[in-house]
Amino acid sequence: MSAPGAALLNRPSLSGGGRGVAVQVLLAVVWGGYAVGAGLGWGSDELADIMGDFGLSAAALVAAGSCYLYARTHANRDRLAWVLFALSSLMSACGNGIWGWYEVVIHEEMPSPSPAQFFFLCFAPPAIVGLLVLAKRPVTRAGWLCLALDSWLIAGSLLILSWSLALAKAARSHSGESVAGAALELAYPLLDIALVSMVLVLHFRRSATNRSAVNTAIAALALTVLCDAIFTSPLLKETYSSGELLDAGWFAGSLLLAYAPWGAGRAGAAHEAPEAPGPRPVSRPIARSLPALIPYLAAAVCTLGILYNVIESRSIDKVVVVTGCTVVLALVVRQGIMLLDNIALTQELAQKENHFRSLVQGSSDVIMIAAPTGTLRYVSPAAAGVYGREAEELVGTELATLIHPDDLGRVVHEVRRFLAAPPVEEPTTRIECRFRSGGGEWLNVESTVNRHQGGLILNSRDVTERVRLQAQLQHSAEHDPLTDLPNRALFTRRVRQALTGRRAGDHSTAVLFIDLDGFKAVNDTIGHQAGDELLVEAAHRLQDSVRAGDTAARLGGDEFAALILGDGSRDHSAREYQVHEIADRLRATLSQPYRIAGNEVRVAASIGVAFADSGITPSDLMRNADLAMYRAKAGGKNRVELYAPQMQAEVVRKAELAGRLRTALHEGEFALLHQPVVSLATGEVSVVAAQARWRSAQGILFTPAEFLRVAEYSEGAASAGPDALRTAELGRWLLEEAVEQAADRHRAGQSVPVAVRMTAQRLLDRSMPLGAVEAVLTRHGLPSGALVLELAVSDPRVPFDDLERRLAALHRLGVGIALDGFGSGYAAISALRRLPVDMLKLDRGLVEGVVESTRLHKITAGLLRIANDLGMQSVADGVDLPEQVAALRAMGCTHGQGMAFSGPLDEYRLRRALVRGTFPVPGGAVQPALAGGSPAASMAIHRGSHNETPVPPT
Repeated sequence: MSAPGAALLNRPSLSGGGRGVAVQVLLAVVWGGYAVGAGLGWGSDELADIMGDFGLSAAALVAAGSCYLYARTHANRDRLAWVLFALSSLMSACGNGIWGWYEVVIHEEMPSPSPAQFFFLCFAPPAIVGLLVLAKRPVTRAGWLCLALDSWLIAGSLLILSWSLALAKAARSHSGESVAGAALELAYPLLDIALVSMVLVLHFRRSATNRSAVNTAIAALALTVLCDAIFTSPLLKETYSSGELLDAGWFAGSLLLAYAPWGAGRAGAAHEAPEAPGPRPVSRPIARSLPALIPYLAAAVCTLGILYNVIESRSIDKVVVVTGCTVVLALVVRQGIMLLDNIALTQELAQKENHFRSLVQGSSDVIMIAAPTGTLRYVSPAAAGVYGREAEELVGTELATLIHPDDLGRVVHEVRRFLAAPPVEEPTTRIECRFRSGGGEWLNVESTVNRHQGGLILNSRDVTERVRLQAQLQHSAEHDPLTDLPNRALFTRRVRQALTGRRAGDHSTAVLFIDLDGFKAVNDTIGHQAGDELLVEAAHRLQDSVRAGDTAARLGGDEFAALILGDGSRDHSAREYQVHEIADRLRATLSQPYRIAGNEVRVAASIGVAFADSGITPSDLMRNADLAMYRAKAGGKNRVELYAPQMQAEVVRKAELAGRLRTALHEGEFALLHQPVVSLATGEVSVVAAQARWRSAQGILFTPAEFLRVAEYSEGAASAGPDALRTAELGRWLLEEAVEQAADRHRAGQSVPVAVRMTAQRLLDRSMPLGAVEAVLTRHGLPSGALVLELAVSDPRVPFDDLERRLAALHRLGVGIALDGFGSGYAAISALRRLPVDMLKLDRGLVEGVVESTRLHKITAGLLRIANDLGMQSVADGVDLPEQVAALRAMGCTHGQGMAFSGPLDEYRLRRALVRGTFPVPGGAVQPALAGGSPAASMAIHRGSHNETPVPPT
C-alpha cells in the first residue's frame, strides 16, 4: 500500500473527529464551570471546601483511570509512561481526598506531618520517571551522561534561584522545628524543580512518536507544577483556603492529563504505521539551536541566583555554593563531551567531504550546480574530459549560452514545469539537449536534474555516441541496406502522411510501383553480385529522377516505388498526363543500358500508377499501383499502366475462380479424358494424350483453360503462394490418374503409351522431388516405356543444366520425352541442342494456318525437316481438317492429334477405339472415328474450350 493510502486509512473518520471535538467542548465546559465557581467562592465555605478537596480528588481519579485504561488497551513503547502518569494522578487524588476528610468530614485542622503530605510528595517521582520513559533514549553512555548533566544543569540552576528567592528563608524559619517538618517543607519545591527540569529536558528530547499526546501530558504536568509553585510561595501559603481560583489550575491539569492519551493522541494506531516517505519539514534555526543552548541558559539562571544574593548583601549560603559548584562542574563536563563530539563530527565531516570530493572528481559524469538565475556556481573536474573545457572556465557562465538554440526553449519549459511540480511527486527530472563543447561542436548531453536551494543540480553525461547509434539504427530500420533508399515501412508511412493532414484533400498525389523486367536473368547469367550492382545503379537513377519533395523507395527484390506528391491541381486529366510523363521518363531512364562488371546489361521497367482518390487508405493506394504494375507486365512489359477499377474486379474474379478450383480439387470434380495421337501413315493410335476436364455440379465437363493459364503463370513465376500449391496439386493428380488408368489398360492388353503434359518448372519444382515419376510408375506397375512426358519450355528462367540432368535420368529409364509447343517456345533451339528429346510436337498456331498461309507452310515444313534430320518423330497438334492432314503428311509429319481423327474420349470410349486400333486417314471426305458428330461440330467444340460439352456415354 502506498504511503498516501496508508495515511488515508489511518486518518480519523468524520465521526471520530466529531466525537473528539465533543469531548473537548465537554471538558472546556466542565473546567469553565469549575473556574467560575472557584472565582465566585462557590456560594458557601462548605461547598468551596468540598469542591476544593473532593473535586480535585475526583479530577485526579479521572486522570488516573484514563491513563491506566489507555495503557491497558494500547500496547506500545509508551505504555509504562502512561501507567506512571496514572500512579502520579492517583497519589494526587489520595492526597486531596485525605485533605478533604480532615477539612470537610471531621472539621479538623490538617496535622503536620500528615498522610496527605506523603501522597503529595509521591506525586512527582512517578511523573518524573514517566517523563524519562517518554524522552528520546540515548544510544550511548555519553548520551545518557549528557541527559543526566542537562537535567542537573536545569535542576541546579532552578534550585539556586529558588533557594535565593524563597527556600533559604523557609529553611531558616523552620530551623527550630523538627527535621521531618523542615524536610517536608522543602520537599515540595525540590520535587517541583526536578519535575520542571524533566519537563524542559523532555521538550527538547521528546520522541517523535505520538507527539500530540506527549505534548498535552507535558502541558498538564507543567500546569500542575506552576500551581504548586504558586501555592508554596510565602505570600499565598498563609492566606490559601480550599475552593479558590488556584484550585482551577490543578483541576485543569488533571483534565488535560485525562484527555491527553485519547483526544490529543487520536492517531494512537499511527504509532505502528510507517512514516510517509518524502522530505521532512525543515525545523526553524532557533528551534534547532535551543538544545545546544540549554547549558548556557542554565548557567545564566545560576548566575542570576548568585547575583541576587550579592545585590541583597546576603552571605553566600552553603547550598548555593555547593549547588553552583556542581552546576559549573556539570557545565564543564558537558562542554568537554560536546568538544569531543565536535572533534569526532569534524573528523567524520572531513572524511565524508573527502569521500564526496573523490566521488565527484573521479566520476565520468559532469556535476554542475546552477543558481536560480541560471549561472553555474560549481562544475566538477570531469568537464575537461567530457566537454573539452576546464571547470574553472565554465563557472560563472550562463547555462543558457551553452545549450543549442533549437533546444533552449524545450529545456526552459521543462525546467519551469519541474520547479513548479511538488518535490514529493517529482523529485528529479531528465533532460536531453545539445551542449557546446570546447571545440565548438555540439554534444548530445543527458542530464538528471535535482533541486538545490532554489537552484538546480545537474548530473550530466555525454550520450553523443548513443544518439548516433540510435539514429543509425533508426535509419537502418527505415532504409534498404543495399540501395539506402527508404524501405516499405518508411514508404508506407510517407504515403500515409501524404494522405492525411493538409494534403488530405489533394487527389493529385500518385504512387508508382516499378518492377525491373529481366532482372532474374541478370542474376542467373552474370551472378548475384552483378545483380546487386544493377539494383544500386537503378536506385541512383530513380533517386535522381524524382523531385526533391518526392520519395523513391525499394520495396524488395527488383521492385521499387515512388511517391509523387500532388500539386493541388483540380484538372485530373492534366495531372494524369503529367504523372504519366514522369512515369514514362522513369521507365526510359531505368531501361537504359547498365555497365556492370565490364558488361553491358539491359533490363526494362514495368510501371503501375495509381492516384489518391477520396477516402482511400495507404494500403489500398499501394495495392492499386501494384495491380497496375502487374497489368503492365501482363501487357508486354516495359510500359506504363494507369490503375483502373476493373483491375480490382479482375483480381476478385480470379480469386473466386481460384476458390472454385480449390473446391474442385478437394471434392474430386476433375475427370481425365484422353485424345488419340494417330500415325499419319497407317492411322494407328501411337499415343493417347491425357487431358484434365472439370465436371461441374450439373454433370457437364469443360476445359478449365483460364485456371491453367493462371496456374502456369504462377508456376512460371516460382510463386510459393496458394495458386502455385493448387497447380502442383493438380499436376500430381493428373500424373497419378493418367499412370493408374494406363496401367489398367496395359494389364488388359492395350499397351498404348500415355502422354502427360508437364512444364519444365513443374518438373524441377520442390513439390516434384527426384524419383517422384519413377515412384508413380512403380506404384501402379506401368512400364517406364509406356509413359511420354510432353515438356513445355516457355520461361527463360528455367535452369537448363538441372533440366538436362533430370530428363536424362528419366530417359535412361525409358520414359519418352516430347518437346511441346515447338515453333513458339522461348528456348526451342536450345532444348533441341541440349535435351534428350524423342518427339517434337508442333505448336497449334502453326498447324491452324498451314493450308491458308504460304509463310506458315514454309516455316512448318522447315521445322519438320529439322525433326526428320534429327531422327525424331513429329506430332501436329490441332489437326482438325482433312486438308491439314494431307498438307502435313506431304511435309513429312509422322503423327497428328486433333478433331480430324477424334476428340477427347472418356475411358470407355477410349478402350473401344483402342480395340479397333486404327483411324481412317483422310484422303478426301473424312468422318472421324467415334468423334460424336461431324468434323465441323467437333472442331467447334474443341476451339470453344470454355463451352460446356455433354458427358460422353459410359
